[in-house]
Amino acid sequence: MTSTIAPRVRTLVLLLVAAAGLLLAGAGPVSAHAALTGSDPRQGAVVDKAPQQVSLTFSEKVALSDDSLRVLDPKGKRVDRGDPAGTGGTTYAVKLHGGLPDGTYTVTYQVVSEDSHPVAGAYTFSIGAPSQTSVSVDGQTAGGGVVGVLYGFGRYVSYAGFIVLVGGAAFVLGCWRRGTAVRSVQRLVVSGWLALTAATLGLLLMRGSYTGSGKVGDIFDLDLLGQVLQTKTGAALVSRLLLLAAAALFIAVLFGAYDKRDDEEKRDLTFGLAIGGTVVAAGLAASWAMSEHASTGLQPGLAMPVDVLHLLAVAGWLGGLTALLVALYRAPAETPVDAAAVRRFSRLAFGSVLTLVATGVYQSWRQLGSWSAFTGTRYGQLLLIKIGLVVLLVGIAWISRRWTARLAESGVAESGVAESGVAESGVAESGVAEADAGRGTADEPEKEHVATGAGASTTAKGASGAGSASGAGDASGAGSASGAGDASGAGSAGADGDSERAAQLARQRAAIDTARRKRERDADPNRFGLRRSVLAEAGVAVVLLAVTTMLTSTEPGRTEEQAAAATSSATADANAAGALTLDMSFDTGGEDGKGVVRIDLDPARPGSNEMHVYVLRPNGRAFDIPEVKIAFTLESQDIGPLPVVPDHISTGHWSASGVQIPMAGEWKVAVTVRTSDIDQATVSKNAQIG
Repeated sequence: MTSTIAPRVRTLVLLLVAAAGLLLAGAGPVSAHAALTGSDPRQGAVVDKAPQQVSLTFSEKVALSDDSLRVLDPKGKRVDRGDPAGTGGTTYAVKLHGGLPDGTYTVTYQVVSEDSHPVAGAYTFSIGAPSQTSVSVDGQTAGGGVVGVLYGFGRYVSYAGFIVLVGGAAFVLGCWRRGTAVRSVQRLVVSGWLALTAATLGLLLMRGSYTGSGKVGDIFDLDLLGQVLQTKTGAALVSRLLLLAAAALFIAVLFGAYDKRDDEEKRDLTFGLAIGGTVVAAGLAASWAMSEHASTGLQPGLAMPVDVLHLLAVAGWLGGLTALLVALYRAPAETPVDAAAVRRFSRLAFGSVLTLVATGVYQSWRQLGSWSAFTGTRYGQLLLIKIGLVVLLVGIAWISRRWTARLAESGVAESGVAESGVAESGVAESGVAEADAGRGTADEPEKEHVATGAGASTTAKGASGAGSASGAGDASGAGSASGAGDASGAGSAGADGDSERAAQLARQRAAIDTARRKRERDADPNRFGLRRSVLAEAGVAVVLLAVTTMLTSTEPGRTEEQAAAATSSATADANAAGALTLDMSFDTGGEDGKGVVRIDLDPARPGSNEMHVYVLRPNGRAFDIPEVKIAFTLESQDIGPLPVVPDHISTGHWSASGVQIPMAGEWKVAVTVRTSDIDQATVSKNAQIG
């Protein structure tokens, strides 16, 4: 049975790891958790005279560095001076040099949101009149590149290590204390500690490069490390390392001194380990809560303890599940996982699920804010996937509970059969003893007869030897002594050989007995069914952890909707100032073929105009397509079409300067969008220009 199970386990584990890797690989660069909601000058604006400063407003507070805000002239030279600083609330500004000439200027920003995630972007404005610019902001992303991938992997490993460490220790201490002596379970918990420690050190080293340049060489820059240590995230990572030192002491006591105590001392030690372990586990969970989603936004004072409970519940359920799986497959035959331990874990998992549901509902409300955000934002879509996985996991757990009940019933039945067998064995042994006694009584006359004959023979021999010479008698005596000595030595050697052989046979019998018990345990259909269901739970848990990690790296739905509302407000302000905005829906029929193309034309008058093109998904999120082309036609005067091919600026954003509108009138604006090599559509709308 074991030989057929092991390959299946390895294959399934490899498939699950591959699935988790695909999920993480598909996550891409980290999405911003703070969105740009306003700017002065605003995006695409044409101002009469040079401003003294450029200010940006975000949806939440952000952290700035010396190069967080930069303003570049048309040739790419920096025209900002001094360090950027906050001007109140969530608005930040950087001063500009005086006497700036006319032309198009580019504003770039790279900041860190209050929940620790980097945010980057760029836009343009013009002084006097738009001009050509040599500045390219293509690929302006935060948290991307090799460092971004490594940082994302480190986050996943840190979550996995925390779950295995805390959940595995909770399973051993609360459900199966015999597991303190099982090497495979010990290795599992220690592996969780090592993974969490290594990942935390890696995240601490990569943090400066991750939020800044994104260069691999900057990972070991001590100056950047010093700056990281002064941030909220740096303090959280250092606190986690200190708590991991205390966790190492906890592991040493749990798997070292615990087994050597008597029962009374074990009870006292169990209580102390439970209290200390809970404090350390809560502290480790708080190191995430104090620096990520829960620490900003609505009700942070309530959200942080709720987040701690949520993480502890996840660890108790999924980490305990992992420990149970290892125990079911790797525990020695002498210490198998009994039904009582599985039942205790079942109760622990049930309580963890209830806690997850309660805390998850609160977190969902806090991060989404509306029902539409479930389907209209990436965060909501990932959350729906997570909810589906949790429901699936609960369903498989219900199957595991059924196998546990059957295992318990079979255990009681086997116990009764064993007791009956012991009784029958006792009766049989009693019968054998009585038979031996009877045989011994019957044999006694025969033994007496033999002894009498031997005595007679000896007497005869003694009489025969009476006439022998004394020398011969001495010689005979010497010979007798020598013979006696040889016989004694041979007997001693034989006894040593028999003892060695008996010990070897005992070891062989013990090994055979262990193998027999393992075969009997593995052949139990109830235990085999429990193994398969727990393995399936663990597989779903791996994917669930990947989705959860992606959620922590995705802009919350509430923030995304606030940013979209702010963009709409800015568009309305632009329209009031005389700029023209046109929204046209398109459908090319291919993958990612549906969306909205938005045209901003400023000042929307005859002469030179600044044009911005935005391609948005139906949910309002910007995305890139291979090509966008625009054409202007004044049909009443038979002018056009006048083609315009804008330049790609950033994700979902194209721009063109100096767009010439020769005269006022009702112009037809046609937009051709191409979403793949073969999928293309043209949409148009009439608008009054001038």
